[in-house]
Amino acid sequence: MESRSPFGRLIPAMVTPFDDYLELDLDRAQELAIRLLDGGCDSVLVNGTTGESPTVFYPQKMDLFRAILEAVDGRAPVIANVGDNCTADSISFAKDVSALGVSGVMLVTPYYNKPPQEGLYRHFKAIAGVVDVPVILYNIPGRCVINMLPDTTLRLANDVDNIIAIKEASGDLEQIKTIIDNAPDGFFVYSGDDEMTLPIMELGGEGVISTIANVAPQRMKEIINLFADGDVEMAREANARLQPLMSELFVVSNPIMVKEALKIAGFPVGGLRLPLIEATPEQSAHLAQVMREVGVID
Repeated sequence: MESRSPFGRLIPAMVTPFDDYLELDLDRAQELAIRLLDGGCDSVLVNGTTGESPTVFYPQKMDLFRAILEAVDGRAPVIANVGDNCTADSISFAKDVSALGVSGVMLVTPYYNKPPQEGLYRHFKAIAGVVDVPVILYNIPGRCVINMLPDTTLRLANDVDNIIAIKEASGDLEQIKTIIDNAPDGFFVYSGDDEMTLPIMELGGEGVISTIANVAPQRMKEIINLFADGDVEMAREANARLQPLMSELFVVSNPIMVKEALKIAGFPVGGLRLPLIEATPEQSAHLAQVMREVGVID
């Protein structure tokens, strides 16, 4: 069954490639975007958590967005992560980014300053109000300390026309079910965790904004397509085969292991900016073993 979302079902949260000096490697970023689309991804999300957004500052983000838009050249939607924990800065940046021609923007729940639910509502409504592209909300309590409650998500879904989706990484299936069951038509729920993709799709979710898709897009696409086409048992079997790698990519803070996995797979994307560090030799060896066991490498 075809997705009704303008962004499709499989959206990779792209890593951000760096060169030997930890400067942006825009050529490699363009190659990665094409590689992901060739692998079956429906859209690309640029400079999210997996893209090391906390250490890529606004001018560099703009350069990265421009490079991906140039490479993709209208072939698929490009979603830019523009949310920050300051509403005024996010509004200004969202205006600049939307003018580049992106297909949508993603906004994370403000981190560190711990706003109440009404503050979250006003924050997201204010940013969405200055752009004319679709907006994806991003709820990830494990990184942002606060959890956006279903009532707040549903208020935004009903009150703001261009807020059309949420990336839900709360891990709370009851919360996610409440959103899915009560959302207006045309509002889509994406898993923010590869391992939760099938459980969330079973509740009526649309798909996943995925980390593992950087490494194994075809395999993740297979799982999603099987489920969407009604082959539930085959989808579960395909998911079980890939699950060990989904888990392995998060044994330390993301995107340490997914960048290492790309290097092991023969598509190196450079190191990580501090305070993140590269995988240890022991972590790398175990990751390579898991990649062989699940059949991602020979």
